[in-house]
Amino acid sequence: MEKLYSLVIHPPETILTLVKSMKEELASKVGWFHSKNSVGHITICEFRATDAAIETIKNQISRLCDTLTPVEVYLNELGSFPNGAFFIAPDSDSKSNLKYIMKQFHKSLRIQNMLKSDNPHLSIARKLSPENLAQANHLFTSIDLNFVCDSVVLRKFDENIKQFFVTDTFDFKDNPQPKPIQGTLF
Repeated sequence: MEKLYSLVIHPPETILTLVKSMKEELASKVGWFHSKNSVGHITICEFRATDAAIETIKNQISRLCDTLTPVEVYLNELGSFPNGAFFIAPDSDSKSNLKYIMKQFHKSLRIQNMLKSDNPHLSIARKLSPENLAQANHLFTSIDLNFVCDSVVLRKFDENIKQFFVTDTFDFKDNPQPKPIQGTLF
């Protein structure tokens, strides 16, 4: 049976705690909203996989992470999407670096029907009404966070609690990819 997984970037605990407090503060003003109980993350992709297939996928993730270099990420903008999402966004350099990392996974993972995210952001809320989105924009006017993105996290969806939980963390090891060596025959 296939289960739902997501591959994400998890900021450090200090940022996750701040995001949680922002979600709680917003909920105190507007009530419950989508993503209220979700742990802060930057989505790379979501997919379904069987227990047998997930092991192959984990190996693919691990091989790619072996070659990736950690990058500094600055989160210093607040934004929203027309669908009612309210989020923390990276600056332009960080966005470019994160997009590069995300695309490496999109290209390397051989997963059918993978839902790819190509716009890195840290969601505070989803599907807010226009009034609640205005409230979020009024409540939060500036942000200035940074962290080193040096790993990705694989999460599995728990059908009972309707939330993802971490199953594996894959560290970036900054090992250059081996280059093929052209030799001569004697």
